[in-house]
Amino acid sequence: MLNIEPKSSSEKSTAEPIQVVAGVIYGGYETPGILISRRPAHLHQGGLWEFPGGKIETGETQLQSLSRELAEELDIKVTRASPLITVQHDYGDKSVQLYFWSVTGFTGEPYGVEGQTIQWVSPQELHNYDFPVANRRVIELLQNSN
Repeated sequence: MLNIEPKSSSEKSTAEPIQVVAGVIYGGYETPGILISRRPAHLHQGGLWEFPGGKIETGETQLQSLSRELAEELDIKVTRASPLITVQHDYGDKSVQLYFWSVTGFTGEPYGVEGQTIQWVSPQELHNYDFPVANRRVIELLQNSN
């Protein structure tokens, strides 16, 4: 797993980084690509695309959190996942520590349980979608590994 240190910024958040887990969900033969979803407008970085996931709750492991979040957001059950990359980013008003996981096995047919739009895209198409800045490293990694 890769670890990416935060870049220096003149206006850093003083709070501890929010611990977030996100899944890079790979489709199978019938739905090739990676699943992305659009963040609801009322959330931080709302309207941008993301890799589904969410905050790690107290007492949860990253994998437990990932499994819970993907069940809540997409109605899928993770059956195979592994750590991919960790990214820390400070937005000024918030600091996040993102733990990205490759999800290569799941059961169920994903859909936007919370009404969010989802889309299957190839790694090369990711640059056509607006993502939060903290996602740039994982997008570069995904595009350079194919």
